[in-house]
This record gives sequence, C-alpha cells and structure tokens, in this order.
Amino acid sequence: MSRLPPRWREQPTVRRAFAANHTLLFVCTAMYFGTGWSLVLFSFVVAPDLTVDTYSLQFVPQVQAATAFFTWMTVVMMITAALMVVAEWRTRYRWVPLVVLLGVLAATALTVVYILPYNETMAAGITDPAVLAETLDRWMSLNRVRVGLWTVQFGAMLVYFASRAFRADP
Repeated sequence: MSRLPPRWREQPTVRRAFAANHTLLFVCTAMYFGTGWSLVLFSFVVAPDLTVDTYSLQFVPQVQAATAFFTWMTVVMMITAALMVVAEWRTRYRWVPLVVLLGVLAATALTVVYILPYNETMAAGITDPAVLAETLDRWMSLNRVRVGLWTVQFGAMLVYFASRAFRADP
C-alpha cells in the first residue's frame, strides 16, 4: 500500500485515513471538472452576445468567487495528492497522484501567470468592445486548456477508484 512500515499498512485506522484522503482528492478533482465543463458548455456560449455593459455580470462575480474558493481547494489538493503519493508509492497506482499533482501545478501556473491578469482586466472594467472581444477570446482559450488539465486530473482519479472497485469485485 505504501512506504509505511508493513505493520502500519494493515492498520484499519491508517487504511481509513488514506481512503478519506484519496476520496477528498477525488471530490476536489470532480469539483474542478464539473465547474470547468459547466463554464465551457454553458457560460462560453453567451460570449458573442456580451457587450461592455453586460459582460461583467456574466463573468466577474462568478470568477471572483471561484478564485477565492479554488485557491484554498488547490492547496488541499496539493496536500492530499502528496499524501496519496506516499500511500501509493510502492503500488502500480503511484502514477495517479503524480498525474494529479502535476496537473494541479500546471493548472495553477497557467492560472497565476496567464488567466488572473485577464480576470483583473475584466474586473477593472472594459469599455472598448474590441478589447472586450479580444480579452474574452483569450480568456476562454486559456480556460479551455485549464479545463483539459482538470479533465486529466479527474480522469486519473476516476481510473484509480474504478480500478480499485474492479479489483475488489468478487
């Protein structure tokens, strides 16, 4: 199960703690996955109809709330992924938390370096329709990449739990 001493691996409390950790990581990846695809499928479709007078209500409050929430959730994901790496290091599942952790780091870097400046531009107020169109286009393109990263994270955790469930099936 892990790098833990053999006598610890069999302890029900340790096994339950790691199960809770891995489940929390799966929940977090599912939240990113669902939020991202909701954004792409339901929010991006209205972008062509937005104007300098209407874009803010559609994007700014939601993005600010999501940024505040997901900042903390990302920290939780890094911690739980690191713990899962430790728990699964000597198993064939070690790649799952490594993929998730790399995906979290890549999505975080993409967000901090490229997406947050567009968030700030939109929050400050855009008055030129051409600037709005260019900003939304770039912001949506970057978010599609980020949703791809979130999908990989979710997929890795889905494979982990499905594989564990399949192996436990009598």
